[in-house]
Amino acid sequence: MSRFVRASKYRHVFGHPAKKEYGYENIKVTNSAWDTNFISASGQYISVNWNASGGGAFAILPLPSPFQTVSGFPQKLPDSLPLARSHTAAVLDTDWSPHNDSIVASGGEDGKVMIWKVEASAFEGWGQEDWVPQDFDPVARIDGSPRKIGQVLFHPTAANVLASASGEHTIKLWDLANTEEAKSVLTGHGDAIQSLSFNPTGTLLATTCRDRKLRLFDPRAGGEAVRVVDSHGGIKGSRVVWMGDLDKIATTGFSRMSDRQVSIWETGGLGNLKTIVLDQSSGVVMPFWSDNNILFLAGKGQVFDGNIRYYEYESDTLYALSEHKSAEPQRGMCFLPRRSLNVGECEIARAYKVQSSSIEPIAFIVPRKADSFQSDIFPPAPSSEPSLSASEFFAGKTAPRNVVDLSSGANYASSVPPPTIPAAIPTIPAAIPTIPAAIPTIPAAIPIISGSPPAPAVARSNSYNAPTASPPPRQESTPITQASSQPTPASPVVESKRAQPTSTDSALKEENARLTSELREAREKIRNLELLVESIRANSRKAAEMLQTSLQ
Repeated sequence: MSRFVRASKYRHVFGHPAKKEYGYENIKVTNSAWDTNFISASGQYISVNWNASGGGAFAILPLPSPFQTVSGFPQKLPDSLPLARSHTAAVLDTDWSPHNDSIVASGGEDGKVMIWKVEASAFEGWGQEDWVPQDFDPVARIDGSPRKIGQVLFHPTAANVLASASGEHTIKLWDLANTEEAKSVLTGHGDAIQSLSFNPTGTLLATTCRDRKLRLFDPRAGGEAVRVVDSHGGIKGSRVVWMGDLDKIATTGFSRMSDRQVSIWETGGLGNLKTIVLDQSSGVVMPFWSDNNILFLAGKGQVFDGNIRYYEYESDTLYALSEHKSAEPQRGMCFLPRRSLNVGECEIARAYKVQSSSIEPIAFIVPRKADSFQSDIFPPAPSSEPSLSASEFFAGKTAPRNVVDLSSGANYASSVPPPTIPAAIPTIPAAIPTIPAAIPTIPAAIPIISGSPPAPAVARSNSYNAPTASPPPRQESTPITQASSQPTPASPVVESKRAQPTSTDSALKEENARLTSELREAREKIRNLELLVESIRANSRKAAEMLQTSLQ
């Protein structure tokens, strides 16, 4: 094992489960076999798919905190409580609007999509003697499909835009101001849709499907996917999540040998960058992404699967940070929007874990002793202010997402530009290997840059062309341009002195790149071996437990 420890500010992140009195008990979770997270959270409320008779229902509850009790609200829920009951069959999925913490969408086996608005007054007097439960009523009903609605998902930047996935193997996008007809229909899935995820600006939509394909759609163009590739080999539940502004996609699923896997994909051509085997458990893995570049992986449904792994993504590699272990298995999970985190406690993420009859908040904390705001562990979070209206989005307008500074609460537009689609998608991978070839062209642009303000170069710092604007390539390419153009006869002496260190520097850079690549590959092999050892140990423990049980 290496004596060197990789430097990371998240290396000591730990999961802090809430005290029992801070969560909720007497939760009656749905018995539906449909594979969703069962729970969703906004900055103020949570929704839980409920086991109710006489049709489908879900509960809406005030947001619990891992640091304190919910003021004026019972920790143990009464047997009879207000529910959202208008579905005539089981509720399969819910999702809260990222732009309004009081609006939630639901989809059910009855093929309906419903929109609900929560009033704060609905929770006044809960549990008191004269309290009478009043069910929630939807503010809009949409005939989504003749078959079930398996998933609902709000658009991240456009206000009042909702996507719904149906049993017809299609995805429909709705303008909630006019729900008579879907604005866009995405087709081409060969089997049941298992999950979907927008990119941060909402210009692309990724899906996983039971036909073992990963698809990338232009949600406004409609029709079939612009990219389709083979994903995980197993047909069991596969999930997808967009990795923030990195233009990467993470998926979880099963191999043909039923190994649980996590894969990273680049979005240009949907090429697979890395696949890691997690273990041989049979529960679905739920992925969640944080803009701290941390990927959380939570198992679901199995007796021994109550743990949450988390990895830091850096240099195209997933580095294991730690694992939050629990003896209580989780039936579902969701994460809180980052704008609602407790920054005073250095809380970088918060999960809500659905157990057999309770909900447990789990805070992921960076252990630091500091009274001031820790800006290095709190990047700007997605804001509750939309960047576009629904009409602007469907008209083809694109805009970066709005973000909020967690120290001051100020909202502003993200500096990361939205990707252009679909024409730009195939050009992304082609641009990566051609960066060195573009270096000689930089000197031609130097007179223009020197005569213009430097602001455009700063604005493009996050784009794929950013490496060509770095200072070292300009120094290397300048002698080449001068030698080819021969501006003055007195320059050869100076050029010959510069040419030698330039070639030496180039050789050193090539050697450094080669060694870095070999080191990265060695680290990957070590990590894979460590994971393999861990899985073998887990299997041996299970075998020992089964042997003891059989002997008894």
